Amino acid sequence: MRRLTPTSNPDLLVGAVTGDDAAVWRLDNNRALVVTADFITPVVDDPRIWGQVAAANAVSDIYAMGGKPLLGLNLVGWNSSELPTDLLSEVLLGAQDIAEQAGFAIAGGHTVDDPEPKFGLAVVGEAHPEHLLTNAGLKVGQKLLLSKPLGVGVITTAIKNDGASTETAQAAMRSMVMLNDAASQIALKFGATGATDVTGFGLLGHLGRAVEESKVGAQINTEEVLFLPETRELAEAGFIPGGSRRNLEWLNERLEKGDCDESEVLLLADAQTSGGLLFGVDESKAQEALNELATSGHSASIIGSVIDEEGKIVLS
Repeated sequence: MRRLTPTSNPDLLVGAVTGDDAAVWRLDNNRALVVTADFITPVVDDPRIWGQVAAANAVSDIYAMGGKPLLGLNLVGWNSSELPTDLLSEVLLGAQDIAEQAGFAIAGGHTVDDPEPKFGLAVVGEAHPEHLLTNAGLKVGQKLLLSKPLGVGVITTAIKNDGASTETAQAAMRSMVMLNDAASQIALKFGATGATDVTGFGLLGHLGRAVEESKVGAQINTEEVLFLPETRELAEAGFIPGGSRRNLEWLNERLEKGDCDESEVLLLADAQTSGGLLFGVDESKAQEALNELATSGHSASIIGSVIDEEGKIVLS
């Protein structure tokens, strides 16, 4: 990416430079397009649920920017010699389930032959140019709220190895198909300007990029971070995604671990699929925002604060 010349245009409000969740292009003073693309390999055995998870994961980028999705296109990699097309139909129906729930249309897409199946969406949404959520918008003194528990990476790794109980697997699936639309609206309502969704780079990875781009730091109260059922037990049994370790390696030099042991820190770097929204609001509004998240069905928590330590994350 270093060899590419960044696009310079006054209407490109968010581009590749900050590594944000989606690109934003201003149409006029009141409207901007929010554009993203995301696809994943299967994380569960049920093809319809995989389609739902992949679609929720892709559209989450729109919500993470404070936007509303309008239109999606399917992105499919399919091994047609090994997998029946009936299974692909189920995947596409899963995405349609999410599109109907979120209120956007899926209008076709593109398919290629691929030894390993992949599925996701390109999504176009809209937002107000002056009411965006970006990973460069966190401010010192804000409280950090996380709208979903962590642990999806550990649990889906356990699912692939027949190590997760039915109850735990179902809890992870419910979390992954839950949209971040309400969390995005609540963030905007309470004056958030900085946000990111927690996906493949884990909580620490996404927060690490956000504090870097916002030129601030973050203090995380690890006792307030919520996890899905059995996450710790499965992690201790060795069900750790490779991506989680890479996330931690990327951030290690800027991370102050305090008294946290390596296993705890690794869980905070757990590579998520369709994770929650992480955003900052003024301290005076944090509890009310948390209450609204709870009322809307989220297992959310206030996990820490934005501090004046540029680029650093401090665990306590």
